[in-house]
Amino acid sequence: MALTTRLEFRQSQALVMTPQLMQAIKLLQLSNLDLMAYVEEELEKNPLLERANDDDGPAAPLEAAGEDTAGGGPDGEVAGEWMNGDLTTSRNAMEDELGTRLDNLFPEDGGTGPGSARNDDVTAAHSEWASVGSGGREDGEYNLEAFVSTEQTLTDHLAGQLSLAVIDPARRMIGQHLIDMVDESGYLIGDLQSVADKLGTSLADVESVLTVLQSFDPAGVCARNLTECLAIQLKERNRYDPAMAALLSRLDLLAKRDFAALRKLCSVGDEDLVDMVTEIKQLNPKPGLAFGSAPVQPIVPDVFVRAAPDGSFNIELNSDTLPKILLNQTYHARVSKTATASTDKAYLAEKLQSATWLIRALDQRARTILKVSAEIVKQQDAFFAHGVQHLRPLNLKTVADAISMHESTVSRVTANKYMATTRGIFELKYFFTSSIAASDGGEAHSAEAVRHRIKSLIDSETADGILSDDTIVEKLRESGIDIARRTVAKYREGMRIASSVQRRREKQSAALAR
Repeated sequence: MALTTRLEFRQSQALVMTPQLMQAIKLLQLSNLDLMAYVEEELEKNPLLERANDDDGPAAPLEAAGEDTAGGGPDGEVAGEWMNGDLTTSRNAMEDELGTRLDNLFPEDGGTGPGSARNDDVTAAHSEWASVGSGGREDGEYNLEAFVSTEQTLTDHLAGQLSLAVIDPARRMIGQHLIDMVDESGYLIGDLQSVADKLGTSLADVESVLTVLQSFDPAGVCARNLTECLAIQLKERNRYDPAMAALLSRLDLLAKRDFAALRKLCSVGDEDLVDMVTEIKQLNPKPGLAFGSAPVQPIVPDVFVRAAPDGSFNIELNSDTLPKILLNQTYHARVSKTATASTDKAYLAEKLQSATWLIRALDQRARTILKVSAEIVKQQDAFFAHGVQHLRPLNLKTVADAISMHESTVSRVTANKYMATTRGIFELKYFFTSSIAASDGGEAHSAEAVRHRIKSLIDSETADGILSDDTIVEKLRESGIDIARRTVAKYREGMRIASSVQRRREKQSAALAR
């Protein structure tokens, strides 16, 4: 077969991921916090973008951005009122106006007019106040950050005690090194022998300094394991005796509620064992969390669902989580007149296209979230009306087919998004649960509803009527739920519910304590 060179025409179809399409997909799956951070980066990189005020109307209309928004044409005609130049104020004009107001308030020449005395008093009071406190400076300015108090961390708390308890510089260096190895829960992470080798000292010296650190506040800090942490706290309370030491050596039996083995191990009676267990429950297994813990970030819902008077539900997007940005067309028109070089024109065209696509993508993201949320509420209306026991089985394909979208799009929309309802705040993925067949051949049950039923049965059991997994299976089948025993055990363990044997021991110990 001879090798020859020739030209051929071939026709094929391929899906090309343009940068704009990849940007839209990326925005779709971002949470509200990540979206805010992404928009902030775009505002810094693109001079044609600016934040919209609350009076500017909708932040991102779907038909707002055309391919060419600099002038007239079809796209310019449908741009919408949000693109008009009178709705945006140039940054230079705003800075000039702000500077004029400041000059009027604090005139540099002191002034001789009727208001000059008042201005002098204001300036003098401002300078006098600004020079007071740690944030004041001699030039009359002050730093607001200097007045903000910071929460004391565990490391700072221990270091302050170390400087008072240890005078020797070498031992203080060992102590500071050990403090740096303490995690946020207050436990010492690492090997003492490696610390001794690294610092060029003996293991006995390191252990001696560690003993000093373990006497610091809070009690139980710098322990190497849970047993040592609890023992330190019991020693401070003068309650560490041989029986308590034996109990701490077998915390696994305490977790299993095997009180018969613990009574034999500690050589105590039922009443003494109950007192010992009660005292251990009062101890703090993570003493370090009281210092410098990061503030808990509250969940900000993306969608609100409210009941309407007619029995339906109103779905509304949370406008606080939607970034409001506009295209500063006035600034673009002014800069375009002065741009003569080809590189400048190309830069402006690129930024204009980037801004237009970002506004479109944000609007499309909001509309898609609203459409998916509305369909979820429609499919799970019984849950919103009656509770979790009426949650229906639902998958991505059902929602995707109903709103004519792909399953991957629905999956991205429901990721990291939350819905605020009268029954609480739920992640959108919460409403997608697998189905469990009905024993009588009727409508299938949601797995989440079955979990709720299992938890309700266990919560209502008494000390003399502990339900085993087999008993729970029988009760569920009587209710029309066909479920296997291993599934019940899996759901129970997923909800962190102990086995029937452990629950019986726990209720018996609670009865003895009373």
